[in-house]
Amino acid sequence: MSEDPPRKRMVRPPSAGSDEARGKPARLKTAKQRTASSQAWLERQINDPFAARARAHGYRSRAAYKLTEIDDRFRLLKPGAKVIDLGVAPGGWTQVAIERGVKDIAAVDLLPVDPLPPAHILQMDFTDPACGPRLIELLGGPPDLVLSDMAPNTVGHKQTDHLRIIGLIEIAVEFARSVLKPGGAFVAKAFQGGEVGDLLADLKKDFAQVRNVKPKASRQDSSETYIVATGFKGRTPSAPPA
Repeated sequence: MSEDPPRKRMVRPPSAGSDEARGKPARLKTAKQRTASSQAWLERQINDPFAARARAHGYRSRAAYKLTEIDDRFRLLKPGAKVIDLGVAPGGWTQVAIERGVKDIAAVDLLPVDPLPPAHILQMDFTDPACGPRLIELLGGPPDLVLSDMAPNTVGHKQTDHLRIIGLIEIAVEFARSVLKPGGAFVAKAFQGGEVGDLLADLKKDFAQVRNVKPKASRQDSSETYIVATGFKGRTPSAPPA
C-alpha cells in the first residue's frame, strides 16, 4: 500500500490580513478583458490593508477609515447630531456615522445604494436644485454636519478633471453655508492644487477653523486630501434691496 504524499506546511499561520503578515504583493494571474488601469486598480485593492480591513469589518468601502480618522481627531459625529452625506455610494461614511451613534442622516448619490437604516438615502443628482430641499425635508431640519465624498466622472485630462472637482466642491460649500446650523461643520474630499488654497481661504470667512487633512487611509501616491471646516459662524443676512 503506497504512502500518502507529504503534506505541504504553511510558512506562517493565517493572519487575517494584518500589515505585519503581508508578504510580497499579490498579482492577478489573468488580465483578460481588463484595461491596464483596471488591472492596476484590482491589484491595488487586493494588496491594500485598508480594503482588507474594510471587508473584515463589514464596511462597504475603505473610505470608511478616512472618516473614522477625521472623526477621531475632530469629534464631529455625535449622538443627536443631524448629518447630510453627499456622494454616499456605496455607503461607508454613513455606516461610520451610524456606528458612532448618529440616527438622523439624509444622504444622496446618483448611484443606487442599498438601504442603511435609519439613514434616508436619496438617488438623485445633487446639483438638481430640488435636491437640497428634499434632503432637509428627509432630515427633519438643518444639519450639524455636511459630509461630501463626491467626485465627478473624470475625462482623463488632468487640468479639466481638477477644475470639475473644484466646481463640485464649491457647490457643496455653498450648500453647507445655506443649511448648516451655527457651530456646524463641513468635510469634503478635495485634491491638491492651487484652487484648493483659494477655497480654504474662502471657507475661513465663515468657519472658525479650516484644515486640509490627509488621512492615513488615503493612498500616499494620491493627491487626495480632505477639507475639514468647523465652527460655522452662521449665515450672513442678505442685504435689503436698494
